[in-house]
Formats: sequence, structure tokens, C-alpha cells
Amino acid sequence: MLVLCNIIWACITLIPLVSCSNRDKTYTNPILPGWNSDPSCTFVKEWDDTFFCTTSSFLAFPGVPIYASKDLTNWRLASHALTRPSQLPELCNPGQQMEGMWASTIRYRDGTFYLITSYIQWNDWAPKILLFTTKHPFEDNWSDPVVIENPANDIDPDIFWDDDGKIYMAVAAGIWISEINIETGAATEPFKVWNGTGDRNPEGPHFYKKDGYYYLLIGEGGTELNHTATLARSKDIRGPYEGYPGNPFLTNKNTDEYFQTVGHADLFQDASGNWWAVALATRSGPAWEVYPMGRETVLVPMKWEKGEWPVIDQVRGKQSGPLPPTNKRVKGNGPFADEGDELNFAPGSSFPKQLLFWRPPRTSLFAISPPGHPNTLRISPSRVNLTADTVYNPAGDGIAFIARKQTATTFDYSVELSFQPTQADEEAGVTVFLTQMQHIDLSVINLATNGSLAPHLRWRVEAVGNPNYTAPEANTVPLPKSWRAQPVRLSIEATEDSQYSFSAAPVSRPKEAISMGTASAEIVSGGSGPFTGTIVGAFATSNNGTGTTPAYFSRWRYTPKKQAVTAGVFIPA
Repeated sequence: MLVLCNIIWACITLIPLVSCSNRDKTYTNPILPGWNSDPSCTFVKEWDDTFFCTTSSFLAFPGVPIYASKDLTNWRLASHALTRPSQLPELCNPGQQMEGMWASTIRYRDGTFYLITSYIQWNDWAPKILLFTTKHPFEDNWSDPVVIENPANDIDPDIFWDDDGKIYMAVAAGIWISEINIETGAATEPFKVWNGTGDRNPEGPHFYKKDGYYYLLIGEGGTELNHTATLARSKDIRGPYEGYPGNPFLTNKNTDEYFQTVGHADLFQDASGNWWAVALATRSGPAWEVYPMGRETVLVPMKWEKGEWPVIDQVRGKQSGPLPPTNKRVKGNGPFADEGDELNFAPGSSFPKQLLFWRPPRTSLFAISPPGHPNTLRISPSRVNLTADTVYNPAGDGIAFIARKQTATTFDYSVELSFQPTQADEEAGVTVFLTQMQHIDLSVINLATNGSLAPHLRWRVEAVGNPNYTAPEANTVPLPKSWRAQPVRLSIEATEDSQYSFSAAPVSRPKEAISMGTASAEIVSGGSGPFTGTIVGAFATSNNGTGTTPAYFSRWRYTPKKQAVTAGVFIPA
């Protein structure tokens, strides 16, 4: 009786942090909303029954995020594997917007977390395979990477320990396997095991061993509407591999489902032995035109009986499965993936984990609560603006831009800007950003009017990276004189009809707000950023001028409002 009373008391006192029900539950996708593509996950019993997932980061820095959860639906940002420019100096190289850190695999063995990933520079196709390790996944102190030889010269590495202690790496382009030494990075000559079902781009391999079989899960068809996950198995790691009779194993292609591009999956078990899959998906419907958050991470329940092929559900916005009890008692101090921001940049504080730069930043351009300006983020202007120019050098110039992921279909984002420009073309503001070639900006900029300089509000769209879209014309109006001696609140609202609305107002008189422009989310969908998703944030630039006036941003607020779970159907975020 005493034991039963203690259990009941635990359930009462831990609500709502822990639910003691273990019945099947309904949940909503995506579980990692916003730009979180190419997921890989693992369950670690030794870490208090915690799940860990990683996703691709491309040019974002810090890079290679790791999320942690105890219930598969509440995910805390635990750490990043790439936090020091010295870990990968090449990330500062100039190049295309789709480059950077692609498709990692995370695994745990004998007290150590292993994260193997690939760095891509598009014009010089020589993928660099990197293996990061840590014993402390909630701290941003992952190791310097071991560079693993890549004799197959391809991407999407998987790491797999066989029962005999041998360690294998699989990579894409048809699936090639090498035995590797994780201490030295040496790799044996690769052998090819499977080319998929015959569709293009066999990639994203993951190996599992179960009931005497080696199972190989891959992506096929390209990460667009034809995307699938396919499965094969063999009694010998070298093959031959027998394809799953029902391939594709997981896909939403040729359907009218709201979640499309489903593929690039990974499989894992929970503490109760239930099997789950994570995959990437795009909330676009089959039109695949408007999807500003890009490829997100979804969760799908599975059944996998002994000796049999697994059976999996179809990806939808609402699913049900045998979830672990609800539990938000996850270690670490990062935010949960669906949380908003209330950032005040207090003296002595550091950059929150969820804030990102586009490539490693010039740290001298940023300061929290500098002398004389407490509770602000100072951004000093970079030479280039967000689009940059043909002589832009990321390592030398840097971009004075900091942002966070858009994680909800509808949201409100605002900052208070204190900015007193003195030179021509000095500019500071906010943006919805997909790539340097696709972004929507609202700013205060110093422009000549009647022969003299004066600050203006400017709203404009950069859509050169999406050539099929005709961008609306810019809107520029003089900043009212009565506003100039006080901070200006710059606001962005994402609406249910996939529009972004931009407005500005004096902080002391919000009713004087000026609507500056509205633009479709199609502008920041696909194009030059087919693999990424939107981020929203603040920037400052001299626009290649002589200005050095810093901008001070305060009261950074990002409020998720609604999530679309199917076309036209929203739930509270």
C-alpha cells in the first residue's frame, strides 16, 4: 500500500511535467518544427531514458544541433556539435547557399556519443567526413572532429558497430561501405552493397542489425516530391541485399497529403521496446510551392516483429502511437524546439543557444549589453548587406546578422531598434531570411532627401534566388521626425494565408504604426535554398559605405501562434 501511495503521489506532484499514463496517445507533426532536415535519432537508456536527435545545419553557426527528449514530443535544444570555427575553418569559405553541414548520424556506445557528418563545398565536390564525439551532450564542448577518409567521395555518412567489434561507415550514391578506424580516420577500400530500387539519388543510409539480418534503410528519388525511404536486408553485411517487397517503405509521393517530400529516415526503439521512425517532410501539399520552413522532422510509429519486415504508418499531421509518458524534465538549459523568445540581453548574459549566424561570425560585430547600453544587443555594421556582393569574403567581411528559426506557421516577431545613422546608406533592421538570395527586409536606412541625409523606413524583397517569382516593389518612406529620438519597434507577422506582414511604430506610441509591406512566403520557399528553411532576425550594414554607426536591438520577441497540421487546419503552437 505504501508503494502504491508513493506512485500516486508522484503522479500528482509531477503534473504537468510528467504524466504517469503510458497509453497510446495522439500527437502532432512535426516534432521538430521549422528547418530541421535529415534527422537521425538514438535512444540512450544510460542517460535516464533520453532520446537524442540531430539535424542538418548547412551554413548556420553554431552548427549540427542536438535535441533531447524524454517523451518524443517535447524536444530541448541540448547542444551543437560545431561551436568553434577552428573545428571546421572551411565553413568560412565563400560558396553557394546550399553548402555546409549535411546529413549527420548520431549514435551512442560505451559512454560516448558519436556524430558523423559531411561538409560539402558545391563547386569542389570532395565531401569531408567528420566524426565528433562527446561524453556530455548537454554542453557545447564536442570534440574537434576526426577526419574520416572518404574513398567513395560521397555524402550522408552512417556509422555502425558490428557484433565482432568492427566499425563501418556507409555513404551515399549507391551505398558504399568502408571499415573505419575512429581514432585515426583511416578507411578501407569501399565495397558497394545496394543501389536501391532503381530510383535516383540512393542516399542517407542507416544500418541496423536485428534477428540475424543487416537492415539497410536509405532515401531515394531526390528530396523533392518523389522522395521515399526504401529498405533492404541481408544475412551478410557485404550482401547480397534483398529489397523489402513493399518498397518504398515510407513515402507520401503521389498523394494529396499536406506533408510531402517524406524520406531520409532513421529508426530507433524506446524503453518499452516500441519502434519509431523519424523522417524529413515538407508542409506544402502536392503543389509544393509555399513551404517557408523547409524540411522538418516528423515522427512515425512502427511495428517490427521478430524476423519480419517492419510495418510503418503514413506520415500525417496528426498521428497516434505508444508514446512514453509526457515528461519535460530534460537536462540542459536550452529552449524547447517549439518555444518562443523573450530576450532582453541582460548584462553578463551570453548568446542564447537558439540564435544563429550565417557562417561563423566576426565576433567583433556583436556585443551584449555594451557600456552605456544595458539590456541591448549591439550590432555593428558589416561592409556588405544580407545579399553581399561579388567580392564578399565571409572570413574577412562577415555578415552582421543574427537570427532564429521560424518554428510555427503563424508567429509574431518584433524588436526595438535604437539607431542614429550619420553616414549615407547606413542601415539596420529585421528580416525573414532563407538565403542571401532570398529574404524580405524591413529597416531604418539613411538616404538623401532634397540634398540632405535623413533616416527612412524601407521594406524590400530580395528574390533573385527564386527566379520564377516576381518580387513586389520596395516601399521607402521618411522616418517621421517625431520618431527619431526614440526606439522604433520593427514587427513581422506571419499569417494563416502564408503571408508576412511588416510594420513599424514608435515604442512610445504604438498606435502610430505604419504598415510597410506584405509578401508571400513563396519568396522564401525553395529556389536557392532548397534544403534549408526560414530564419528571422536582425542585421546592420554600411551597404559598402563608410558608416560605422552601431545599432542597438532590445526586447527581442518571437511568439509562435499556430501550427498547420493539414491544409487550412491550424492548432495552437
